[in-house]
Amino acid sequence: MKERMPAYGGQAVIEGVLMRGKYAVAMANRAPNNEIIVHQENLAGVYTSKLTKIPFLRGLIGLWDALGLGMRYLTISANVQTGDDEKIEGPMLYLTLAISLLFGIGLFFLAPALVSGLLARLIEMSAWVSNLFEGLFRLVLLILYLWVIGKMSDIQRVFMYHGAEHKTINAYEDGAELTVENVAAYSLQHPRCGTSFILTLVLLSILLFSLFGPLPLHWRLLSRLLMIPVLAGLAYEYIHLLSKHLDHPFVRFIIKPNLALQNMTTREPTADMLEVSIQAFNLMTALENENKVKQIISP
Repeated sequence: MKERMPAYGGQAVIEGVLMRGKYAVAMANRAPNNEIIVHQENLAGVYTSKLTKIPFLRGLIGLWDALGLGMRYLTISANVQTGDDEKIEGPMLYLTLAISLLFGIGLFFLAPALVSGLLARLIEMSAWVSNLFEGLFRLVLLILYLWVIGKMSDIQRVFMYHGAEHKTINAYEDGAELTVENVAAYSLQHPRCGTSFILTLVLLSILLFSLFGPLPLHWRLLSRLLMIPVLAGLAYEYIHLLSKHLDHPFVRFIIKPNLALQNMTTREPTADMLEVSIQAFNLMTALENENKVKQIISP
């Protein structure tokens, strides 16, 4: 059995796959001319610093990784498809990231809090019931959002690459040779998927916010904003803990909702998509091994 990949070790991008290890990241994209274009680099020092060993704080680093690093490589991936040699970077990249972040916070955190807060004013509802309704509404919004975007043809292809990423990591962790034929036989689901992180965060928000007492609407909204980093840290630690005990029957049982939700964010990939995913993974692991050697020989 081979070593497990670090949490959140990959993600789908436009017509490609991004793979991240402890020291390095690599992306492979299928260009319009059918050529596979690759990008690879060593990760910044923060990813290997002592901060990544501090419980809860490392969850925030993982969240920034998903947002910052993911967005930057999404723009590179988009440029591969358009044939644009100019990368979207600088203020435009940060503006795009900020808009995406605000949209996600507004839709999944502030909107449910606002609706439930206003509803509590219209009808007699205890704070506990109002907060519970908010959490369930947030969960329904997440599932509905994934269902709607999953109907879009472009997103379906992204979900197919997402499936290719999962199959590749599953095959590696099982010790299989990474060929298209071998990788194709593996599962579309993976317990450390970013989808699992999002669902865990939403479920934890139901539990946490249900404990809050009655609050004025403006404090209700502000509390949701302030608790996002806390929820991110808790979600990361929960998944990190479970990932160490995946062979236990109880753990396999409680992660079923996370795996089930991945049925909405993955699709069965084609052989050429698996080829892209395998190449991204091999590039990343080669760069990882180079960095490990440097760590050993450095004084």
